[in-house]
Amino acid sequence: MQEISFNPDTGKNIFYRWAMALALITIFYNLLEGLISVFFGVKGGTVTLLGFGVDSFVEVISGAGIWHMIRRMRQNGSGNQDEFEKNALRVTGASFYILTFGLTLTALIDIYKGYKPETTLWGIIVAAISILSMQVLIHYKVKIGKQFSSRALLTDAACSKTCLYLSIVLLIASIGYEVTGIGLMDSLGAIGIAIFSLKEGREAFKKAKGESCGCGANCKNPGQGQTKKP
Repeated sequence: MQEISFNPDTGKNIFYRWAMALALITIFYNLLEGLISVFFGVKGGTVTLLGFGVDSFVEVISGAGIWHMIRRMRQNGSGNQDEFEKNALRVTGASFYILTFGLTLTALIDIYKGYKPETTLWGIIVAAISILSMQVLIHYKVKIGKQFSSRALLTDAACSKTCLYLSIVLLIASIGYEVTGIGLMDSLGAIGIAIFSLKEGREAFKKAKGESCGCGANCKNPGQGQTKKP
């Protein structure tokens, strides 16, 4: 996408169209990813893929909060969180904590029992697609965020990197089991998902308290753009 020269009002309109589109794509992608992952996670008996799918559903809640934030900013330009956004963040954080506990407990039980999934092939397929999709989404979130000097979108892009890391954990665990046949690989993958879920939960609660920058985002240097900070 080429840099665009326009007046401030036109620039804001273009930014909000891009931001809304990226938010909606993220929501619907995570919803579809969650459905597929949970279905094949249960069918294949792989707790890593199942946990990945549940994580995707939680990301839908988070994405709805981001979509609402962009819509609010477009309507009144306010940078302050409203109750919907705060509640969405609290629900997101609590859901991630519950997921962390559930995955860790299940993984430990599976390790104790020496459990093995039937197959992790779908984990490999889902992870590969997710890695490619997340890279595209992150690329455009960063590009639009820098061009329009949007801290909100750059922070969202930084948080999307966690989804990319989760996909990598899923891929490694799934390939590891398919190659070795060792059930421990799937359990360790689930623990890896749990660790990232714990981190996401903490970030969500921090944001709910008004700490706007999270996920390792560099808020001091949002990048140069053609408009004021949306």
